[in-house]
Amino acid sequence: MENIANAILNHIHFEPDMHIMDFGSGTGLLLEKIAPAVGRISAVDISTSMNEQLDKKRPSLDCELEIIELDLSQANLDKKFDGIISSMTMHHIKDIKAMLTKFHAMLNSGGFIAIADLETEDGSFHTEDTGVFHFGFSREALLDLAKGAGFSNVEVTPASTVHKPQGDYPVLLLTGTA
Repeated sequence: MENIANAILNHIHFEPDMHIMDFGSGTGLLLEKIAPAVGRISAVDISTSMNEQLDKKRPSLDCELEIIELDLSQANLDKKFDGIISSMTMHHIKDIKAMLTKFHAMLNSGGFIAIADLETEDGSFHTEDTGVFHFGFSREALLDLAKGAGFSNVEVTPASTVHKPQGDYPVLLLTGTA
């Protein structure tokens, strides 16, 4: 996760007064690294147990933290953000175009996305495919989806590689502005 956080920090100019959303925040591995650069993070995750783990980290975070338990693919969140970050969540989302369109609507003018996820793989990344809708994404598909959702300055760059016993899996970083 550190490589992904570093890739985001190298591509995005964060400001201390920013309010960002971490989509699929889990236990906060990504937002822990981003927290010192921003003022407030809204962590959105569907999992009660993950949110409970994240809540325990609250005292050690260098920003204000709001934890929101919500399935954003099924419900709306009436908030605006300066940016949306996410790591390894999008392959669990069925309708990527709809989610990116929702992200675009949730951003302030000039706001950004920084979304890291698997490059297209053979399906071996997850040993169990429950809740997996995509075996990664091609660079071209991510660019097309983001542009189709209204983002500009869209770019896809290498972010990291996840090493697992069954192989190495490249992770891409999608960035763009609203």
